Amino acid sequence: MSKTLRFGVLTALFSASTILAGAQTDRFAYAVTDATKQGYNWSVLRKIDLTTGEYSPVLFNGVDATQPVHDALTKKAIAQQPDAKWGTAMHAPFSTGVAAAAYDPKHDRIYFTPMFIDQLRYIDLKTMKVYYVTNKAFTGLGNMHNDEGKCITRMVITPDGDGYAISNDGKTFIKFTTGKNTQVELLGSLVDDPANNGISVHNRCSSYGGDMISDNEGNLFVISARNHVFKVSTESKVATHLGSIQGLPGTFTTNGAVVNADGNLVVCSAVDGTGNYIVSPKDWSAQVFTKGTFHSSDLANSNYLATRRNPNTIEAITGVKSNLSDNIRVYPNPVTNNLFTMQFTKVPTGDYTLVLTDANGKSVQRRRVSVTMDNQIQQVSLPAANSKGFYLVQLLNNSAKAVYEQKILVQ
Repeated sequence: MSKTLRFGVLTALFSASTILAGAQTDRFAYAVTDATKQGYNWSVLRKIDLTTGEYSPVLFNGVDATQPVHDALTKKAIAQQPDAKWGTAMHAPFSTGVAAAAYDPKHDRIYFTPMFIDQLRYIDLKTMKVYYVTNKAFTGLGNMHNDEGKCITRMVITPDGDGYAISNDGKTFIKFTTGKNTQVELLGSLVDDPANNGISVHNRCSSYGGDMISDNEGNLFVISARNHVFKVSTESKVATHLGSIQGLPGTFTTNGAVVNADGNLVVCSAVDGTGNYIVSPKDWSAQVFTKGTFHSSDLANSNYLATRRNPNTIEAITGVKSNLSDNIRVYPNPVTNNLFTMQFTKVPTGDYTLVLTDANGKSVQRRRVSVTMDNQIQQVSLPAANSKGFYLVQLLNNSAKAVYEQKILVQ
């Protein structure tokens, strides 16, 4: 199987460069491993230090069928119903193994789904209680035993707080919410980019398994078990092959991937325990990170790839530069569903005025925003009657001076 990196496609679609824009939050990741270094079961949750590579003791035993689990909607305990063949084993949170997990920083949860059980579940890390989404099947595909294509093996939470999951065969693409009442939406099948030159996201040999990360614009990156990299648009569902990771051992299958504090990837394998690797997204080259590691089926944290801005994007053509340009993020941009989020990082506390102006210079919204803490999140709703198009977001201080300005596109 060829691992030749197609630099032309990579340059065109990924600008041949990925850089760190703003500090990454997490210097760790959650990892699904076996209870021992020698084992191959995907049964417990640990943390891995992304600076030293050291794994923590077991944080959560996912195969303990005696621990109580709860309904995600009602929050009530779910009674065990022993199976005639398996007893209560299928009731355990990590029963049948977990290869798809994602960290939700807003609610401090680990979302996951077992390999052969069609259900979304999560661990509340504040209480270590486990919740099952029982009111809706995750894929709706029924029994997954002996049909690996149906299994969900890639999952991530994007910067807007929504979760995405993809089956092995790429034919089931799922979006789910992470709020109080979890909603699951089936988006259909991924579509191969015509430029993939025969390397399909649906191909078992090249593209099954692996993990998924997000960039800071909400695009998804699938790293398959065979170390191929695809960029996936959540809007068009098009999967574009970017190349393959170079420098990994021949026996290494990428099963977990996260972004570290330097903006590079850390990848692990459920098969090869000789070491974990650091991968540069500039050219997808790998270097040894640590040796002698746990077999790990998945990694998860809240860091995102920081991709170079396209010169044709709204952010790049605004020409707006202000005092707090590097301290405030507005996302998503383009804005969908008439809702966007502002994140304030190391912004002086106090009262500000948020002004939203349309392309004709008319003020369509003016409101007070009180910044009281670091990394504060502020959601801004737009009137449903607002027309699509360009708008200017301004943040004014007490002297009515603009300390932040950003153009957005409302779709």
